[in-house]
Amino acid sequence: MSILRGDGPTLFLTVGLPGVGKTTYARWVEAEWGALRLTKDEWVKALYGDDNPEVVSDVIEGRLIRIGLRVLELGASVVIDFGLWSRAERDALRQAAAEVGAAVEVRYFEVPVDEQRRRLDRRLAERPQDTWPISDAELASWAARFDVPTAGELDGSDPVGDPPDGFATWGDWIAYRWPPAVGNHST
Repeated sequence: MSILRGDGPTLFLTVGLPGVGKTTYARWVEAEWGALRLTKDEWVKALYGDDNPEVVSDVIEGRLIRIGLRVLELGASVVIDFGLWSRAERDALRQAAAEVGAAVEVRYFEVPVDEQRRRLDRRLAERPQDTWPISDAELASWAARFDVPTAGELDGSDPVGDPPDGFATWGDWIAYRWPPAVGNHST
């Protein structure tokens, strides 16, 4: 894998559904770049074990994003490893990284559905402490909600647009999308 190293910190965004290679790539970036790797599933597993409560997912992502942005401010690179299924999520993080002077690399991962299923089954069999069972129905539902990145997102040529309606800034949207506490959606 070839990545041009720039001057200063870089925010790496891993984009894709479960079982497509995001964490493998994030571990590579961590080792190769000395980047801080922020993998949500590891935190959820450490805090909740076999439970995977949906209500805490956004809060944990938000905490990891806050840590990641601070690390970027301090001059180190960061890799966010939790899918980023919507264009708005990716745009928000691209904008936040730009505001702290960091470069951004968006990496999209996909594999055929049968390969994805094989990888998920193998991961569950080999490392049940690191994952949860995922049904075919869940995969299909998530795939239907997934915004495939554009070529411009991937090469950096698409500008970050305006935040979604109802939000004056991307920072406001980030605070809504990734609340600091459970039950804190107030818009």
